[in-house]
Amino acid sequence: MRAVVVGGGITGLAAAHRLVQGGHQVTLVESSNRLGGKIRTSRFAGRPVEEGPDAFLARVPAVAALTREVGLGGDLVSPAAGSAYLWTDGALKPLPTGLVLGVPVDFEPLAAAGILSEAGLARARQEPDLPGEPITSDVSIGELIARRFGPELQERLVDPLLGGINAGRTEELSIDVGAAQLAAVARRHGSLVAGLRAQREAAPPPSGEPVFWSVRGGLQRLVDALATSLVEAGVEVRCGAAVESVDSVPAVHLAGGVTIEADAVIITVPAFAAAPMLRDLSAEVARALDAIDYSSVALVTLAYRRDAVRTSLDGSGFLVPRPDGRLLTACSVFSNKWKDLADPDTVLLRASAGRWKDGRALDMDDADLVAAVHGELDEALGLAEGPTEVRVSRWVRSFPQFWPGHLERVAHLESTLARVAPRVALAGAALRGVGIPACVTGAQSAAEHVTA
Repeated sequence: MRAVVVGGGITGLAAAHRLVQGGHQVTLVESSNRLGGKIRTSRFAGRPVEEGPDAFLARVPAVAALTREVGLGGDLVSPAAGSAYLWTDGALKPLPTGLVLGVPVDFEPLAAAGILSEAGLARARQEPDLPGEPITSDVSIGELIARRFGPELQERLVDPLLGGINAGRTEELSIDVGAAQLAAVARRHGSLVAGLRAQREAAPPPSGEPVFWSVRGGLQRLVDALATSLVEAGVEVRCGAAVESVDSVPAVHLAGGVTIEADAVIITVPAFAAAPMLRDLSAEVARALDAIDYSSVALVTLAYRRDAVRTSLDGSGFLVPRPDGRLLTACSVFSNKWKDLADPDTVLLRASAGRWKDGRALDMDDADLVAAVHGELDEALGLAEGPTEVRVSRWVRSFPQFWPGHLERVAHLESTLARVAPRVALAGAALRGVGIPACVTGAQSAAEHVTA
């Protein structure tokens, strides 16, 4: 079977890899001049430092398996520092233990952390005794958490974590997409605390197992290894090739009048890029893709002399609750988090700014953004001097937003596409969630669908 994969990010590479494993002839087309999409590792302060995602969830085995298949299994590494903080009310406060996606299973560690007011803590403690029925449909994470635990816990604990992962707001984020584990519990139990405790007793979390993996030397090595394996397997890789449309033949029409005929096509680009490709094939599918909103983020990486950082840094970083009104949403201490980036003389920080309905960071030029980020880091950490090196990575329209009911809408658009073009499939973060595991598993499913 001749297959075309549109898009050379991790989703497209994983789809092409699965197609090659099935013995199919593959062409991969990418509009930019590089592969990897949002995975990008570059040299910073003399070390390979991520500009995009820096890890993937270990409990989803597909990515680790893919890493091993391209010969990098021996280079899987997990974060060195596990503790994290919230920067709120002008102080760094440790994230309490006993949380599941920001939801407390035990209240004593939450009380000791000092994150909530006395009233907010008292309201959260009521959750196990509140009446309520299991949910029967997709709801927003924020609505459910605020109803069960009160708005303070939702705003100051759950939103910085889950909203931060999606660069969004939990008041508008689908629980089925953004917190599937909580959704499963909420569909069986009226009380989230009771349900999570029952889940923990039935299947205690494995001790000592990594929560996250990455690749020594940066995730770009996974991209490069995949690309090399594909070329060696005979895949034709065309960078700088913009797709204009895909038809039901199926055939892929490139800018400049070039057409690639195929037996199957997998489109792995963002929803707003896929929509015009499919508009002539199905206006309904194109409208559904156009309706998926995106937020933008800026990641500012900074190197400081260790002597210039007055605060003792013993964790992987901190999150910032939205009610504090800061530009920062989070900061990772990369020189603590990743053993290969540790340096006795240098602290490496990567600060995040930007989320849904907050475009302040993207509206600033680089100089103003760096100054603003440094100013807030100075407040949080106590910095005696400015950074010795900085890097700004802007990811415009990079985080799809998942409103409640998203998975139902995706199922409908996929069934509509299957009716008009059975051998054309979609894959990527916009469908079932952000993160490398969701992209890889979606890519593999799409490859299996179009070749079935």
